[in-house]
Amino acid sequence: MSKPPRYFMYFPGNYRWSAAFVNMLGRSSFGGSDISELHKIGRLLDAKDGDDDQAWFAACVSVAGEVHGHADAFRASGHSISAAAFYLRACHYYQMGERFRTPKDQAALEVYRTAVECFHQFVAHTDLKIEIVEVPFEGTSLPGYFVHAQNTALARKPCAVFFDGLDVTKEIQFLAGVPDLIRRGISVLVMDGPGTGEAIRFRALPLRHDYEAAGSACVDYLEGRVDVDPKKIGIVAISLGGYYAPRCASLEPRFAACIAWGAIWDYHAVWKRRIDANFKAALSVPGHHIVWILGAASLEEALKKLEPFRLDGVVQKMRCPFLVVHGEDDEQVPLKDAEALYAACGSPDKTLRVFSGDEGGAQHCQRDYLTLGTATMWNWLEDRLLPA
Repeated sequence: MSKPPRYFMYFPGNYRWSAAFVNMLGRSSFGGSDISELHKIGRLLDAKDGDDDQAWFAACVSVAGEVHGHADAFRASGHSISAAAFYLRACHYYQMGERFRTPKDQAALEVYRTAVECFHQFVAHTDLKIEIVEVPFEGTSLPGYFVHAQNTALARKPCAVFFDGLDVTKEIQFLAGVPDLIRRGISVLVMDGPGTGEAIRFRALPLRHDYEAAGSACVDYLEGRVDVDPKKIGIVAISLGGYYAPRCASLEPRFAACIAWGAIWDYHAVWKRRIDANFKAALSVPGHHIVWILGAASLEEALKKLEPFRLDGVVQKMRCPFLVVHGEDDEQVPLKDAEALYAACGSPDKTLRVFSGDEGGAQHCQRDYLTLGTATMWNWLEDRLLPA
């Protein structure tokens, strides 16, 4: 009898769909999903395994529409708490349905715009204090949410800048533990950086290697706020953000702490392996996604643009406290990359936290035990950003 996998796969043999499903399941702890709604998506996908553009998109958008309808009804009847919860889940399902569909046709962009509108309705009806913000950036701006800290009397509060990754969005990031982080007295600036979310879809801002430009823009913005302690600004980023955050913290000395949520060491090498394998690899999105977010015309051009996405020679400059979290069984980025990143980092206060298969959290960015991953990171950040 074969041994069952150590983590849940809703679609055995299909890494991408199963990873997306587990991502949605994990975010239930932060209001992102309901098991009944997810299983409805799963039933719609029965026997349609692998059809990203049509079946996956249609199933997720169909259920998102139903949840959206409930949210509108609750809002109309004056029940704001229920409306907020349903708008948040509708946003999540819309965006998870849209994420595999590239190139982004009109149908995909309309769904994404609806998702963002749902999140804005969540902001309008939740009892959390959230601002929809624009961070000035190179003649334009980057969209984000400033989520206010709770349970603190400090006039100027610590803040974490939270960037996304290859295929994440600021709305999905909110569901990756932000409600728990603000309860600790730390505000969060949740951002779509270049190459992600609204920045790539509606503002034509492609992915770029010098992410410190976006990181510094966020620090400039936060330093202009009277409710943020400019000496206590940390940075967190997930998945490909394991490149963004260390680069920002190494080249922008105003960051007071840094978390790489999933390590990146040499991103060019990661994609070279994937392309050489004809994308027969563990991928969270279709392989051509990388061409789109880089604004490239071909895979060859994308690889060329990825050449400077390396952290050797950069992280040696970091001096702020640094945490790398990685899964022992990460199928997207090998553990050796996390070990290389940790070893090279120049910070005198650095930690490598590896999650094992037995404890859970061993998959990419702890998707198989999200709450353990976020608790570990937020405890570490709390110890370094909050006053003694």
